[in-house]
Amino acid sequence: MEMEKLLEKINALARKSRAEGLTDEEKDEQAKLRQEYLKLFRAGMESTLNTVYIMDEKGNKKKVTKKK
Repeated sequence: MEMEKLLEKINALARKSRAEGLTDEEKDEQAKLRQEYLKLFRAGMESTLNTVYIMDEKGNKKKVTKKK
């Protein structure tokens, strides 16, 4: 599912939750949508970070790596 559509559904459920409350099924759907959103967000962030390089004082480029 597309990020924008996920956000629209998540926000709609959040508004409904504040206004009138959610059923158990809607709460489950909201949790699943949030997990899907986080999964897509992390994948996009990882993709972005794979193209990032840091330049040291000597002008050498160094690829960003995961911390251990």
